[in-house]
Amino acid sequence: MPKSEPPSKPYHHGDLRAALLRNAVEAITELGVAETSVREVARRTGVTHAAAAYHFGDRGGLLTAVATEGYRKLGAALTAAQASTENFLEVGVAYVAFSIDHPAHFDVMYQPGLYHHDDPDLLAAKADTATLLYGSREADDRQVALGVAAWSLVHGLATLWRNENLPAQLGDDPLEITRLVAHHLRVDPRD
Repeated sequence: MPKSEPPSKPYHHGDLRAALLRNAVEAITELGVAETSVREVARRTGVTHAAAAYHFGDRGGLLTAVATEGYRKLGAALTAAQASTENFLEVGVAYVAFSIDHPAHFDVMYQPGLYHHDDPDLLAAKADTATLLYGSREADDRQVALGVAAWSLVHGLATLWRNENLPAQLGDDPLEITRLVAHHLRVDPRD
């Protein structure tokens, strides 16, 4: 029987929950979401399955934490883009950049069947991120519709880029492609 490999980042002391989350993201990146388990994350962290389960309960709890962290990171990226550019298009570009820079989070965030969708921390992180995509906490119906249209465009672009399904003539820079394509999303002021 082959020996199991030693943990890639042994846990010594400190914030075990954070170490488990880092190793969960690493496992998702290397193995995919389907092959990532609490046991695998515990092994990578150098702790027992019970120690990991103490923090997350089950696989759904672990993936809920990954999704929550992802929504918070996305929110921070969108906030930074808005603050530095004051340009809604660049907020969309930041969304695409996030999908490329944080593929493990992105893969989990948009598959609610993987996690506990009613988790209060997750719901708060999702709501905060949605506010950034709609432009306001008090968005009216029109703003919500425009936000969903813009979100759909950048989410679709991110997914198409990550799956290598965009036409080659658009180039090889996903952020420039986003700027090019999003430019065609026009809003009629009469609507």
